[in-house]
Amino acid sequence: MLSAGAAVARRFPDGWRLLMLRLYRNWDFPKGLVEEGEEPLNAALREVKEETGLDDLRFPWGWEWRETGPYAGGKVARYYLAESPAGKVSLPVSPELGRPEHHEFRWVSPDDAWRLMPSRLEPVLEWIGGRLTG
Repeated sequence: MLSAGAAVARRFPDGWRLLMLRLYRNWDFPKGLVEEGEEPLNAALREVKEETGLDDLRFPWGWEWRETGPYAGGKVARYYLAESPAGKVSLPVSPELGRPEHHEFRWVSPDDAWRLMPSRLEPVLEWIGGRLTG
């Protein structure tokens, strides 16, 4: 089972920050299941918009992606690195749930992301770090 999403970056006066979403105690980037017949990049764009309201994503680092190893019953998550220069983040109400999918969002430094993220995202964060500093 494949999920797709994006690590959304934004440049702040003190450097790059990443958008992270919290569901209960778990922090992650916006993502969700790729629907049958859907391209993973299109799923990532759809999920970011559904979960954060952002629809201004740009891909200055290209269309490359990184995946996690299998977790939660064999699911794999694919992440693209995108930039959202000015869009306002919101946590829209999910029609299926009747509430937002997440409890909170934060723009965090890459160092803070390391402290919040589960270990399955370490390879993704290493890749992101190389892109943001390179």
